[in-house]
Amino acid sequence: MAEVSKALPTVSQDHSRAGFAYALSAFTFWGFLPFFMKAVAHIDTLEVLAHRVIWSIPIALAVLLFTGRTNDLVRVLTSPRKLVVISISAAVISLNWGIYVWSIAAERSIEAALGYYINPLITVALGTIFLGEKMDRLQMTAIALAALAVVILSVSAGVIPWVAIVLACSFATYGFIRKTVDIGPTQGFMMEVLILSTAAIPFAIWLGMTGEAKFGLTTYDTLFLLACGPVTAIPLILFAYGAKRLRLSTIGLMQYIVPTMIFLIGVFIFREPFNQWQLISFMLIWLAIALYTWSSLKNFRTVPVAH
Repeated sequence: MAEVSKALPTVSQDHSRAGFAYALSAFTFWGFLPFFMKAVAHIDTLEVLAHRVIWSIPIALAVLLFTGRTNDLVRVLTSPRKLVVISISAAVISLNWGIYVWSIAAERSIEAALGYYINPLITVALGTIFLGEKMDRLQMTAIALAALAVVILSVSAGVIPWVAIVLACSFATYGFIRKTVDIGPTQGFMMEVLILSTAAIPFAIWLGMTGEAKFGLTTYDTLFLLACGPVTAIPLILFAYGAKRLRLSTIGLMQYIVPTMIFLIGVFIFREPFNQWQLISFMLIWLAIALYTWSSLKNFRTVPVAH
Protein backbone atom coordinates (compact mmCIF):
# COMPACT_ATOMS: atom_id res chain seq x y z
CA MET A 1 0.00 0.00 0.00
CA ALA A 2 2.93 2.26 0.35
CA GLU A 3 3.52 2.45 -3.38
CA VAL A 4 0.37 4.44 -4.24
CA SER A 5 2.51 7.28 -5.52
CA LYS A 6 3.79 5.05 -8.33
CA ALA A 7 0.43 5.02 -10.11
CA LEU A 8 0.37 6.30 -13.66
CA PRO A 9 -1.87 9.18 -14.77
CA THR A 10 -3.24 7.47 -17.86
CA VAL A 11 -3.56 3.81 -18.78
CA SER A 12 -5.02 1.74 -21.56
CA GLN A 13 -8.17 -0.26 -20.90
CA ASP A 14 -6.37 -3.62 -20.95
CA HIS A 15 -3.57 -2.21 -18.80
CA SER A 16 -6.15 -0.88 -16.36
CA ARG A 17 -8.01 -4.20 -16.18
CA ALA A 18 -4.78 -6.02 -15.40
CA GLY A 19 -3.92 -3.40 -12.76
CA PHE A 20 -7.34 -3.71 -11.19
CA ALA A 21 -6.96 -7.50 -11.01
CA TYR A 22 -3.51 -7.18 -9.39
CA ALA A 23 -4.65 -4.57 -6.87
CA LEU A 24 -7.91 -6.35 -6.02
CA SER A 25 -5.98 -9.58 -5.44
CA ALA A 26 -3.57 -7.77 -3.11
CA PHE A 27 -6.28 -6.01 -1.11
CA THR A 28 -8.36 -9.18 -0.80
CA PHE A 29 -5.26 -11.07 0.31
CA TRP A 30 -4.60 -8.46 2.99
CA GLY A 31 -8.26 -8.50 4.01
CA PHE A 32 -8.13 -12.21 4.81
CA LEU A 33 -4.77 -11.91 6.58
CA PRO A 34 -6.35 -11.86 10.10
CA PHE A 35 -7.24 -15.55 9.66
CA PHE A 36 -3.59 -16.39 9.05
CA MET A 37 -2.43 -14.25 11.95
CA LYS A 38 -5.00 -15.89 14.22
CA ALA A 39 -3.55 -19.28 13.23
CA VAL A 40 -0.10 -18.21 14.48
CA ALA A 41 -1.41 -16.26 17.48
CA HIS A 42 0.12 -18.81 19.88
CA ILE A 43 3.60 -18.04 18.50
CA ASP A 44 5.59 -15.13 19.90
CA THR A 45 5.12 -11.99 17.83
CA LEU A 46 8.86 -11.45 17.35
CA GLU A 47 9.32 -14.97 16.00
CA VAL A 48 6.48 -14.48 13.53
CA LEU A 49 7.99 -11.14 12.50
CA ALA A 50 11.42 -12.72 12.03
CA HIS A 51 10.03 -15.41 9.74
CA ARG A 52 8.00 -12.85 7.77
CA VAL A 53 11.32 -11.22 6.96
CA ILE A 54 13.40 -14.35 6.38
CA TRP A 55 11.04 -16.18 4.03
CA SER A 56 10.17 -13.04 2.07
CA ILE A 57 13.74 -12.89 0.77
CA PRO A 58 13.62 -15.87 -1.65
CA ILE A 59 10.27 -14.72 -3.06
CA ALA A 60 11.43 -11.14 -3.67
CA LEU A 61 14.68 -12.45 -5.15
CA ALA A 62 12.78 -14.80 -7.49
CA VAL A 63 10.66 -11.90 -8.75
CA LEU A 64 13.74 -9.74 -9.36
CA LEU A 65 15.49 -12.57 -11.21
CA PHE A 66 12.38 -13.22 -13.30
CA THR A 67 12.05 -9.56 -14.25
CA GLY A 68 15.80 -9.08 -14.71
CA ARG A 69 15.98 -6.18 -12.26
CA THR A 70 18.72 -7.42 -9.91
CA ASN A 71 21.14 -4.76 -11.21
CA ASP A 72 18.94 -2.10 -9.61
CA LEU A 73 20.07 -3.39 -6.21
CA VAL A 74 23.66 -2.43 -7.01
CA ARG A 75 22.64 1.21 -7.47
CA VAL A 76 21.05 1.17 -4.02
CA LEU A 77 24.05 -0.48 -2.38
CA THR A 78 26.36 2.15 -3.84
CA SER A 79 24.19 5.08 -2.72
CA PRO A 80 24.63 5.94 0.99
CA ARG A 81 21.52 8.17 0.94
CA LYS A 82 19.32 5.44 -0.51
CA LEU A 83 20.66 2.93 2.00
CA VAL A 84 19.84 5.23 4.90
CA VAL A 85 16.33 5.94 3.61
CA ILE A 86 15.61 2.25 2.92
CA SER A 87 16.96 1.33 6.37
CA ILE A 88 14.55 3.79 7.99
CA SER A 89 11.62 2.52 5.91
CA ALA A 90 12.55 -1.05 6.85
CA ALA A 91 12.45 -0.15 10.56
CA VAL A 92 9.09 1.59 10.19
CA ILE A 93 7.43 -1.23 8.24
CA SER A 94 8.75 -3.83 10.69
CA LEU A 95 7.08 -1.86 13.50
CA ASN A 96 3.84 -1.89 11.50
CA TRP A 97 4.07 -5.64 10.86
CA GLY A 98 4.87 -6.41 14.49
CA ILE A 99 2.00 -4.36 15.94
CA TYR A 100 -0.43 -5.85 13.42
CA VAL A 101 0.60 -9.44 14.26
CA TRP A 102 0.28 -8.67 17.97
CA SER A 103 -3.09 -6.94 17.59
CA ILE A 104 -4.70 -10.00 15.99
CA ALA A 105 -3.26 -12.32 18.65
CA ALA A 106 -4.45 -9.94 21.39
CA GLU A 107 -7.99 -9.85 19.92
CA ARG A 108 -7.72 -6.19 18.92
CA SER A 109 -8.37 -6.56 15.20
CA ILE A 110 -11.17 -3.96 15.35
CA GLU A 111 -8.66 -1.42 16.59
CA ALA A 112 -6.31 -2.50 13.81
CA ALA A 113 -9.09 -1.86 11.28
CA LEU A 114 -9.56 1.61 12.76
CA GLY A 115 -5.87 2.29 12.22
CA TYR A 116 -6.00 1.40 8.54
CA TYR A 117 -9.13 3.51 8.08
CA ILE A 118 -7.29 6.49 9.59
CA ASN A 119 -4.10 5.85 7.60
CA PRO A 120 -4.98 7.85 4.44
CA LEU A 121 -6.01 10.83 6.55
CA ILE A 122 -2.62 10.75 8.28
CA THR A 123 -1.02 10.60 4.83
CA VAL A 124 -2.87 13.77 3.81
CA ALA A 125 -1.70 15.49 7.01
CA LEU A 126 1.94 14.48 6.37
CA GLY A 127 1.75 15.85 2.85
CA THR A 128 0.45 19.15 4.19
CA ILE A 129 3.04 19.45 6.94
CA PHE A 130 6.18 18.27 5.13
CA LEU A 131 5.47 18.69 1.42
CA GLY A 132 3.50 21.92 1.48
CA GLU A 133 0.44 20.27 -0.07
CA LYS A 134 -2.79 22.17 0.51
CA MET A 135 -5.86 20.67 2.18
CA ASP A 136 -9.33 21.81 1.24
CA ARG A 137 -12.11 22.24 3.81
CA LEU A 138 -13.49 18.75 3.27
CA GLN A 139 -10.09 17.18 3.96
CA MET A 140 -9.56 19.31 7.07
CA THR A 141 -13.04 18.33 8.28
CA ALA A 142 -12.23 14.65 7.64
CA ILE A 143 -9.05 14.84 9.72
CA ALA A 144 -10.91 16.66 12.50
CA LEU A 145 -13.59 13.94 12.55
CA ALA A 146 -10.92 11.24 12.73
CA ALA A 147 -9.27 13.05 15.64
CA LEU A 148 -12.65 13.33 17.38
CA ALA A 149 -13.18 9.59 16.92
CA VAL A 150 -9.84 8.86 18.60
CA VAL A 151 -10.74 11.21 21.48
CA ILE A 152 -14.10 9.47 21.98
CA LEU A 153 -12.44 6.06 22.03
CA SER A 154 -9.80 7.29 24.47
CA VAL A 155 -12.30 8.84 26.88
CA SER A 156 -14.79 5.96 26.74
CA ALA A 157 -12.13 3.27 27.25
CA GLY A 158 -9.94 5.30 29.58
CA VAL A 159 -6.92 4.57 27.40
CA ILE A 160 -5.57 5.91 24.10
CA PRO A 161 -6.21 3.48 21.18
CA TRP A 162 -2.48 3.18 20.60
CA VAL A 163 -2.72 0.17 18.28
CA ALA A 164 -4.80 2.16 15.77
CA ILE A 165 -2.58 5.22 16.11
CA VAL A 166 0.70 3.32 15.70
CA LEU A 167 -0.58 1.31 12.72
CA ALA A 168 -1.95 4.42 11.00
CA CYS A 169 1.11 6.59 11.64
CA SER A 170 3.67 3.89 10.83
CA PHE A 171 2.08 2.93 7.52
CA ALA A 172 1.56 6.55 6.50
CA THR A 173 5.16 7.33 7.47
CA TYR A 174 6.38 4.31 5.50
CA GLY A 175 4.63 5.57 2.37
CA PHE A 176 5.97 9.07 2.94
CA ILE A 177 9.56 7.83 3.35
CA ARG A 178 9.41 5.63 0.25
CA LYS A 179 8.43 8.67 -1.81
CA THR A 180 11.82 10.20 -1.06
CA VAL A 181 13.92 7.43 -2.62
CA ASP A 182 14.09 6.55 -6.31
CA ILE A 183 13.84 2.77 -6.22
CA GLY A 184 11.25 0.39 -7.61
CA PRO A 185 8.71 -1.26 -5.29
CA THR A 186 10.05 -4.83 -5.54
CA GLN A 187 13.67 -3.70 -5.37
CA GLY A 188 12.85 -1.56 -2.33
CA PHE A 189 11.05 -4.42 -0.64
CA MET A 190 14.01 -6.73 -1.32
CA MET A 191 16.42 -4.25 0.23
CA GLU A 192 14.15 -3.78 3.26
CA VAL A 193 13.92 -7.49 4.05
CA LEU A 194 17.65 -7.91 3.46
CA ILE A 195 18.37 -5.16 5.97
CA LEU A 196 15.87 -6.58 8.47
CA SER A 197 17.33 -10.07 8.01
CA THR A 198 20.55 -8.94 9.71
CA ALA A 199 18.53 -8.99 12.93
CA ALA A 200 15.87 -11.57 12.00
CA ILE A 201 18.22 -14.42 11.11
CA PRO A 202 20.41 -14.18 14.28
CA PHE A 203 17.23 -13.89 16.38
CA ALA A 204 15.71 -17.01 14.79
CA ILE A 205 18.98 -18.90 15.36
CA TRP A 206 19.09 -17.73 18.98
CA LEU A 207 15.52 -18.93 19.55
CA GLY A 208 16.48 -22.33 18.17
CA MET A 209 19.59 -22.60 20.34
CA THR A 210 17.67 -21.68 23.51
CA GLY A 211 14.81 -24.06 22.74
CA GLU A 212 12.29 -21.22 22.55
CA ALA A 213 11.60 -21.52 18.83
CA LYS A 214 8.32 -22.84 17.50
CA PHE A 215 9.92 -23.34 14.10
CA GLY A 216 10.78 -27.02 13.70
CA LEU A 217 8.82 -27.97 16.83
CA THR A 218 5.72 -29.24 15.02
CA THR A 219 4.77 -29.62 11.38
CA TYR A 220 1.89 -27.17 11.90
CA ASP A 221 4.06 -24.39 13.33
CA THR A 222 6.87 -24.95 10.83
CA LEU A 223 4.59 -24.81 7.79
CA PHE A 224 2.82 -21.67 9.00
CA LEU A 225 6.08 -19.91 9.77
CA LEU A 226 7.40 -20.85 6.32
CA ALA A 227 4.17 -19.45 4.87
CA CYS A 228 4.92 -16.09 6.52
CA GLY A 229 7.13 -15.29 3.54
CA PRO A 230 4.55 -15.73 0.78
CA VAL A 231 1.84 -14.15 2.94
CA THR A 232 4.02 -11.06 3.36
CA ALA A 233 5.65 -10.78 -0.06
CA ILE A 234 2.96 -11.85 -2.54
CA PRO A 235 0.34 -9.16 -1.77
CA LEU A 236 3.00 -6.44 -1.64
CA ILE A 237 4.31 -7.44 -5.06
CA LEU A 238 0.80 -7.79 -6.50
CA PHE A 239 -0.03 -4.32 -5.21
CA ALA A 240 3.15 -2.85 -6.68
CA TYR A 241 2.22 -4.12 -10.15
CA GLY A 242 -1.38 -3.01 -9.74
CA ALA A 243 -0.46 0.49 -8.59
CA LYS A 244 1.65 1.04 -11.71
CA ARG A 245 -1.35 0.34 -13.93
CA LEU A 246 -4.14 2.22 -12.13
CA ARG A 247 -5.12 5.81 -11.52
CA LEU A 248 -4.30 7.22 -8.10
CA SER A 249 -8.00 7.80 -7.39
CA THR A 250 -8.82 4.14 -8.09
CA ILE A 251 -6.13 2.90 -5.71
CA GLY A 252 -7.30 5.42 -3.11
CA LEU A 253 -10.83 4.03 -3.17
CA MET A 254 -9.75 0.38 -3.24
CA GLN A 255 -7.56 0.72 -0.14
CA TYR A 256 -10.66 0.71 2.10
CA ILE A 257 -11.31 -2.92 1.18
CA VAL A 258 -8.73 -4.03 3.73
CA PRO A 259 -9.92 -2.30 6.94
CA THR A 260 -13.53 -3.09 6.02
CA MET A 261 -12.74 -6.81 5.78
CA ILE A 262 -10.70 -6.69 9.01
CA PHE A 263 -13.55 -4.90 10.77
CA LEU A 264 -16.19 -7.40 9.60
CA ILE A 265 -13.99 -10.37 10.52
CA GLY A 266 -13.27 -8.91 13.96
CA VAL A 267 -16.93 -8.20 14.77
CA PHE A 268 -18.78 -11.10 13.17
CA ILE A 269 -16.26 -13.96 13.09
CA PHE A 270 -13.78 -13.32 15.91
CA ARG A 271 -16.66 -11.90 18.00
CA GLU A 272 -14.52 -9.21 19.55
CA PRO A 273 -16.30 -6.76 21.91
CA PHE A 274 -17.87 -3.83 20.06
CA ASN A 275 -19.71 -1.26 22.17
CA GLN A 276 -21.76 1.83 21.38
CA TRP A 277 -18.81 4.20 21.78
CA GLN A 278 -16.79 2.20 19.27
CA LEU A 279 -19.78 2.29 16.92
CA ILE A 280 -20.00 6.09 17.23
CA SER A 281 -16.26 6.40 16.61
CA PHE A 282 -16.39 4.20 13.54
CA MET A 283 -19.37 6.15 12.19
CA LEU A 284 -17.30 9.33 12.52
CA ILE A 285 -14.42 7.60 10.71
CA TRP A 286 -16.71 6.41 7.92
CA LEU A 287 -18.06 9.95 7.56
CA ALA A 288 -14.50 11.27 7.45
CA ILE A 289 -13.63 8.72 4.75
CA ALA A 290 -16.69 9.74 2.72
CA LEU A 291 -15.64 13.42 2.89
CA TYR A 292 -12.04 12.57 2.07
CA THR A 293 -13.06 10.39 -0.89
CA TRP A 294 -15.47 13.01 -2.24
CA SER A 295 -12.76 15.66 -1.97
CA SER A 296 -10.23 13.42 -3.73
CA LEU A 297 -12.59 12.62 -6.59
CA LYS A 298 -13.60 16.28 -6.94
CA ASN A 299 -9.99 17.43 -7.03
CA PHE A 300 -9.06 14.65 -9.43
CA ARG A 301 -11.75 15.74 -11.90
CA THR A 302 -10.55 19.34 -11.81
CA VAL A 303 -6.93 18.47 -12.62
CA PRO A 304 -6.14 18.24 -16.38
CA VAL A 305 -5.02 14.75 -17.34
CA ALA A 306 -1.96 14.48 -19.57
CA HIS A 307 -2.33 12.43 -22.75
